[in-house]
Amino acid sequence: MMKRLQKILSDFGIASRRKAEELIKEGRVTVNGEIAHLGQKADPEKDYIKVDGKLLIRPEPKVYYAFYKPRKVITSLIDPQGRPTIKNFLKGIKFRVYPVGRLDYDSEGLLILTNDGELAYRIMHPSSEIEKTYLVKVDGIIEPETIEKLRKGIKIEGKLAVPVSVNFVKKLKANSWIRITLHEGRKRQIRKMLEKVGHPVIRLIRVSIDGIKLGELKPGQYRALTKEEVEELKKRAGLIKKSQK
Repeated sequence: MMKRLQKILSDFGIASRRKAEELIKEGRVTVNGEIAHLGQKADPEKDYIKVDGKLLIRPEPKVYYAFYKPRKVITSLIDPQGRPTIKNFLKGIKFRVYPVGRLDYDSEGLLILTNDGELAYRIMHPSSEIEKTYLVKVDGIIEPETIEKLRKGIKIEGKLAVPVSVNFVKKLKANSWIRITLHEGRKRQIRKMLEKVGHPVIRLIRVSIDGIKLGELKPGQYRALTKEEVEELKKRAGLIKKSQK
């Protein structure tokens, strides 16, 4: 779409329209290798526009997605061993996104995908205390006293791992489902905790991250986060003040 150069420079955040006019008058703007003139129009999608010899590149918009990582899929964009990665499922997303945090190869459920590096860093930092909730199918019928033991914390590799909450969900013929919420996320923490109490994990699904829910997503599907979900994440990460609307 053809637009006046001063508007293009303003849209790209280079300068105000008035200042952009001055840049054009001073001969500091070129279009397809030729010095631009005031009143000239260009198409920012097709023409090569430079200011002081630097090509204008529109910054990618920040995007945020909830993704259901299937089992037997690597939480990575590339795997040297040739195993399936989450990239196989993201072909409909126009921008390069990366996962916030991880889920191991045998686990499934909610991942947040974004190209917002600052938010990703803040969420993954231990000080953010982002709550993550998991539904876990375990071997055997788990007794109330074992649930209580998990609530009080299990020592893993010399350090006590204390969940935010542990709740019984339902009993099957030979297995049980429980719900566990964590602040921290040490590698294979839930699996190690349950192995310690004699109930190895059969299936592990992350169902929410700080209020963002897996919902109706099926393995391999994704959806864009709502504006409200993004704002809540940013508040938790300290990028928006909680009183700010």
